[in-house]
Amino acid sequence: MSSPARPLWRGRALALVGIVLFAFSLRSAVASLSPLFDHISAEYDVPAAVIGLIGTAPPVCYAVFGLLTPALERRFGLERLAVAAMVVVALGLIARALAPNSGLLLAGTALIFAAVGSGNILLPPLVKRYFPDRIGLMTTVFSTTMAVSTFVPPLFAVPVADAAGWRVSLGLWAVFAVVALVPWIGLALRQHAAASDDDIEQPPPGVLGRMWRVPLAWALTVGFAVSSTLAYTSFVWLPTILVDIAGVTPAVAGVLLALFAFMGLPASLTVPLLVTRWNATRALFGVAVGTGLAGIAGLLFAPTAAPWLWVGLLGLAPLLFPMTLVLLGLRTRTHEGAVALSGFVQSVGYAIAALFPFGIGLIHDVTGSWTVPLLILAAVVAAAIPAGVVAARKHTVEDDWERRHGTW
Repeated sequence: MSSPARPLWRGRALALVGIVLFAFSLRSAVASLSPLFDHISAEYDVPAAVIGLIGTAPPVCYAVFGLLTPALERRFGLERLAVAAMVVVALGLIARALAPNSGLLLAGTALIFAAVGSGNILLPPLVKRYFPDRIGLMTTVFSTTMAVSTFVPPLFAVPVADAAGWRVSLGLWAVFAVVALVPWIGLALRQHAAASDDDIEQPPPGVLGRMWRVPLAWALTVGFAVSSTLAYTSFVWLPTILVDIAGVTPAVAGVLLALFAFMGLPASLTVPLLVTRWNATRALFGVAVGTGLAGIAGLLFAPTAAPWLWVGLLGLAPLLFPMTLVLLGLRTRTHEGAVALSGFVQSVGYAIAALFPFGIGLIHDVTGSWTVPLLILAAVVAAAIPAGVVAARKHTVEDDWERRHGTW
């Protein structure tokens, strides 16, 4: 049963500010490095292997720390873990800015991704705890903030580096992580005081392990994996694909990649509200599958006809990302269920997605063509069809578990 709505700011302004700053820091920390490789290489060598590892690290770190986060949350609590994540992000950003060689640049980046992996898991449960009556709205707020903070840092990275040096350009984002600490420290202190006054029931151990046996958890995982696979594979290979088969210049391919990324912004703004207010989950799964398959078909059969249209259609398919985020709150009844479901879906989903950028490139090298890789991506998109059937049903992971295994 949903909680009655109350004014957004009443009694939870600190949580609202904290969630926005938290979401911004998670993505700005990740998106601020790649535009500066040329500047960094002018000071010390950054081998292609290191750049490749930096590109592969996000989904791997997200998967590993997604599995660890529910256990850490049981031990320390949501608020204190949010504080720890922001501290680690800030330290990683500073360490990366001060790195004297490519090895320490990679180490600082991995430290950031580890904290971001935990932060990704924490956001949906934080929304469920503080805004149970506004899950759709708050998911829109933080997913849009994440989308904005993905394309804002690249716009400023090079101009700031030209004016003040690449180390300043990298390190300035630590300021936002430090500012994000302030509301979460306050909330952590408030939660600690409340815990000392009340007898708070601790979530039972092993809740994360139950997710492996819940069909709804797997349906959301598939939706999340499809979105992440398309996003990470496109960011690595879409410009090359467009140059090779659509006949565009590298500059135009870069613009088309920006179009692909931009399509996530309107999705972040609208999808959570469509799900919560109109229960549009089934329709949105259909839109994601339809546009994704249409975009891939265009690249396969008429790549030169309208590459901007094919890329725009393909860019709509990752609307599954904000939809899955809002469903993490709507498809759970309990706090521990929300944390466990978020950890399971994101860790397993990112682990699956991590396989594809490397695998797609390998298959292209073996076949000498983009046909088979694009057909594989079409099969990935089609996997969202059965997932959508299960995820669209209005039930929770606790319901699934109780129907099959007894008491939650």
